Amino acid sequence: MNLVRLFENSPSVKSFSAGETIFNAGEQGDYLYVVLSGQVDLRIGNVSVETVAPGGLFGEMALVDSSLERSASAIAQAPSKLALVDKRRFEYMVGQTPFFALEVMRVMADRLRKTNRRLG
Repeated sequence: MNLVRLFENSPSVKSFSAGETIFNAGEQGDYLYVVLSGQVDLRIGNVSVETVAPGGLFGEMALVDSSLERSASAIAQAPSKLALVDKRRFEYMVGQTPFFALEVMRVMADRLRKTNRRLG
C-alpha cells in the first residue's frame, strides 16, 4: 500500500526541520503520523530504534490505545513533511480502507518482532 499517495492530499500536513522534536516519550498521543517526505528517527532514551522513511508511519499506538503514553520520542532527521491522522480519521480509515488497517497491523507486528530480537 502506498501511504504517501493515500495521504499526500491530507488536510492535516505539518513540516518539521531537521533535528526538530515531533513528540517525546511519555507524552499523551493524539495523532498517528505518515511520513510524506524526509526521515524520522524513533528513539528510546538516546538510542535510535528505527528510522521511518517516506511511506512509513509511526505513533499508531496512541490511536489504538489512547490511554497509554508515547513509548518513544520522534525526531525529524531531515526536513520532513508528515500527514497527521487523528483518532476520528484513523477509525474512518480502518473501517473504509482495510488495506490501511492491515498496514498498521503489519507495522506494529514488525516493530514487536524487532524488539523481541533485540531482547532475545
